[in-house]
Amino acid sequence: MTHALPWLLPTQEFPPIDTTWGDQDPIPGLLAAGNTLDAAHLRLAYGQGIFPWFSEGQPVLWWSPNPRMVLHPQEFRLRRSLRKALQKFRDTPGCEIRIDTDFSTVMQHCAQTPREGQSGTWIVQSIVDAYSELHRQGAAHSIETWVNDRLVGGLYCVALGRAVFGESMFSLQSDASKIALSALVALCRAQDVPQIDCQQATAHLSFMGGREIARSKFAAIVEQQRQRTDMQWQFSSVYWNQLLGPQADTQQTHAPLPAAPA
Repeated sequence: MTHALPWLLPTQEFPPIDTTWGDQDPIPGLLAAGNTLDAAHLRLAYGQGIFPWFSEGQPVLWWSPNPRMVLHPQEFRLRRSLRKALQKFRDTPGCEIRIDTDFSTVMQHCAQTPREGQSGTWIVQSIVDAYSELHRQGAAHSIETWVNDRLVGGLYCVALGRAVFGESMFSLQSDASKIALSALVALCRAQDVPQIDCQQATAHLSFMGGREIARSKFAAIVEQQRQRTDMQWQFSSVYWNQLLGPQADTQQTHAPLPAAPA
């Protein structure tokens, strides 16, 4: 029998995640609804394995699906084509990864990126406002792919201690979002982060090494990792060694990547 979906008042705590609607309920993975979304609620939610996801005109919907899709940095599958793209990016002048230099633009691009099977975006203005507040507090970050001083791709994520939660990606030229994800994986490998939350399973994430784990296991890892010291959100080219190995000395000249579309 389906229990009623809790409606959260601003001062109420989240229900336990084991009360989330399951396979026999109308919407599996849905935990609660309400009208309040801000940085404080995001911190509390992510710390318990909960995240918001809703469309324009809907209340704030809180989710905690079971199983949970995660990417373990050490299991990241660096396919041959992506390896070549990363090597070219690393070796080409004018190509660089930046962190937190243009968080708002990254969110805007993510909101505007068409998604298969979706007619609109879940990155509505209240989502932008709440995550921007979280970014100003140092708990939301953007990983940015830059080519010749142009932002061509990236992603944003949430981090509490060493608990990392991926949110959304965008790309304005080939492989730009994959390069940003690879940079996040390299950063997480270098700083001993055991998992990156991907929320729900997709074929693309599975192709790159993501897999589902039980929600209880996911939440236990989050609880452990969020109590560790915060990550250092800076990217150095040496982090590429986590994926590509040390860069060989070479005098070869590399052609630049194609210019991003206007």
